[in-house]
Amino acid sequence: MIDSARAERHRNRMQRQKEVVDAAIAKADRVQGLLLVHTGNGKGKSSSAFGMIARALGHGLRVGVAQFIKGRSDTGEEAFFRQQKNVTWHVLGEGFTWDTQDLERDIATAQRGWSVVQKMLRDPALDLIVLDELTYPLKFGWLDTAAVIHDLKNRPPMQHVVITGRAAPDALCDAADTVTEMNDIKHAFRAGIQAQKGIDL
Repeated sequence: MIDSARAERHRNRMQRQKEVVDAAIAKADRVQGLLLVHTGNGKGKSSSAFGMIARALGHGLRVGVAQFIKGRSDTGEEAFFRQQKNVTWHVLGEGFTWDTQDLERDIATAQRGWSVVQKMLRDPALDLIVLDELTYPLKFGWLDTAAVIHDLKNRPPMQHVVITGRAAPDALCDAADTVTEMNDIKHAFRAGIQAQKGIDL
C-alpha cells in the first residue's frame, strides 16, 4: 500500500512533467520531411531504420531502400520487405572493401549507386528513403559529401531520409534534423558467436 504523501508527491511531479511535455508539443508547429542519421559503433543502426520502414508502411507510405556496401541479397529484412507492395529495394554494393580489394571498382560502384539514389530523391511519391551504410562511401571519399548533402537538401519537402553507418561525417550530422549515435558496449561476435539469422542477418 502506497502512503498518501508519496502518492501526492508523485501526482505533483507527473503534473509538472505533463506541463513541460505539453508545452514542447505545442511549440512544435512545423511539418516537414526529416533527415535522420543513425551512426556510431554499436549494433542496431540499420535495424532501427528498417523498423521505421515498418512504421511507414503501417501508415500507407511508400518507401525506397538503397543499400551501399552490402552486396548480399539473403538478409531477413530484404526477404520480408521486398514482398511489400509499397517498398522499392536496391542493393547497390558489392561487399565490404576487404572482400572486393579493388578501390577503383568500389568508387565506381558507389557512384553508380548514388545515381540511383538521385532519382529516388527526385521522386515525390517516395515518402521515406533509407540509405543504408551510406556513411562508408562518404568516409572513404568515394562520394563527395558536399554534393550528397546538396542532393539531400533539394529533395521533395515532405520526403523523409534515414542514413545509417559508422563515422558519419560532421557535415552530414550538421545537415541532419535528428542524429542518433549507437554505442558498442558488448557484442556477441567478439566472443566467437556467429551472426545469427533473425538477429544479425
